[in-house]
Amino acid sequence: MNRTTLSLIAGVTALAAVTGFAAVSAPDPGAAEERTGAAATLPVERTGLLCPQPSTSDLAETTYTSFTPVTEGADDEGTAVLRAAAQQSAPEENADGESEDEKDGENGEDDSTGEDGEKDEQGGKGAAKDAQADKPVLQLQAPGKPVAVEADGADAPALVGTADGRFASGWTAQQTTEVAAGTGRGLQGVACPAADTQFWFPGASTDDSRTDYIHLTNPDDSAAVVDIELYGKDGELETTVGEGVTVKPRSAEPLLLSTLTAEKQTDVTVHVVVRSGRVGAAVQALDDETGGDWLPASADPSGSLVLPGIPKDAKAVRLVAFTPGDADVDLKVQLASPSGLITPAGNETLHLKGGMTAGFDLGDLTRGEAGSLVLTAPDGSVPVVAAVRVLRGEEGKQESAFIPAARPLETRATALDNTAKGTTLSVTAPQGGAEIEVTASAGTKGGTPQTKTYTIKSGTTQDVEAPVPAGLEGSYALTVETRSGGPVYASRTLARTEGGVPFFTVQPLPDDRGMVAVPDASEDLSVLQK
Repeated sequence: MNRTTLSLIAGVTALAAVTGFAAVSAPDPGAAEERTGAAATLPVERTGLLCPQPSTSDLAETTYTSFTPVTEGADDEGTAVLRAAAQQSAPEENADGESEDEKDGENGEDDSTGEDGEKDEQGGKGAAKDAQADKPVLQLQAPGKPVAVEADGADAPALVGTADGRFASGWTAQQTTEVAAGTGRGLQGVACPAADTQFWFPGASTDDSRTDYIHLTNPDDSAAVVDIELYGKDGELETTVGEGVTVKPRSAEPLLLSTLTAEKQTDVTVHVVVRSGRVGAAVQALDDETGGDWLPASADPSGSLVLPGIPKDAKAVRLVAFTPGDADVDLKVQLASPSGLITPAGNETLHLKGGMTAGFDLGDLTRGEAGSLVLTAPDGSVPVVAAVRVLRGEEGKQESAFIPAARPLETRATALDNTAKGTTLSVTAPQGGAEIEVTASAGTKGGTPQTKTYTIKSGTTQDVEAPVPAGLEGSYALTVETRSGGPVYASRTLARTEGGVPFFTVQPLPDDRGMVAVPDASEDLSVLQK
């Protein structure tokens, strides 16, 4: 493959603003809007992202992409850097660091100093490995222009990244992997998440036909301790090694779910709870027959869920849902279609038993039209997590992808690695109409940004004709901003056909939480708690 180079005033100095971490510092008085008794909204000044190890297949071809939109009021300086995390699960693959040195050289990084080959008196090859791990895999040069780098095979690493200054607000990273053959063949994509302390993954499996991994990535300089709970159709599964899993500092650990329990179940909900520290988490779900994809975490348990952007040509849709606790619930099921909310025949309500994972086959739910699933518990009284597994293609040549319940796009979100063909942006406004603005960035290798505005009617889902940069070369970013109305939910589908099989991957677009309310010095700091 071709490769591309890759205070607060009054004593408050940092503010948690996004999942993982984010901070703001005392702004230039000219950068903030005039204060009128309310908190000023300013760009965050530091944030972090974590990308899991893409694949264990030698046939894998992975593209990492990084991007920050232009943000008014952001600092003039800053950095956004992704570096390789240490791989605990297969240390022998990286013991001498040689293959990664060669890869970085091909990616255009400067190896002329020879630092990676040096040995100190005590470190030897370990020192070389540490130097290599600290070397940037991907670094942004300017807001508004994405950068990408490619890696082949099973050696493509998990990444740990931070952004500060002008790059922090809205920073997004994505990895897209194509696997030509074997278990999990197809297109696998994931938006690199921030670190957190709790994650829910309905839709995983320990069945013999599936090879599912939970990937844990620790961005910090101290170890994280994690508990992994599994819930099947009859309740919590007995696990052998799921408690007290240690993830070493600045390292990544993929764990095969079927090794955590002896029970084989088609539908499993994975609950990741961090005892100490924090991690990024994602499930990689690989199937012997229908390919595979990443299963991102569901939105937090809630009595109202939206699963946006089910492809209009979906051949089969399977919903997996779970409610924590002992209370049963009858979920109301609706489909937000291009013409409005409709109730799927035969699936008006679905019964969930408390503490048990349930799977429901919804068939060809969308029937050739764009659609998003809307799930509602009576009075919103019972919290639920959910995800759907979607199949495209004909029997024997099908591929799968996952769409979890998504968080609303409150202000802005970005999807990366888009191409002129094969990109579908799906937007839904289930509770009220909305106006959105979509900007196509410059391309990774050239092109001029373009912007369009769209109106999304209440209760509908629309596959919008997203703009493409003029003179596009390479891939580009799509940034969606809400202008009025809402709430809005969105997802992006990448698709291509290989050997008659419709490879595809779907990523929901969560709000980038790139802005934060900062109180004036004269304000009561309790505004931060509201």
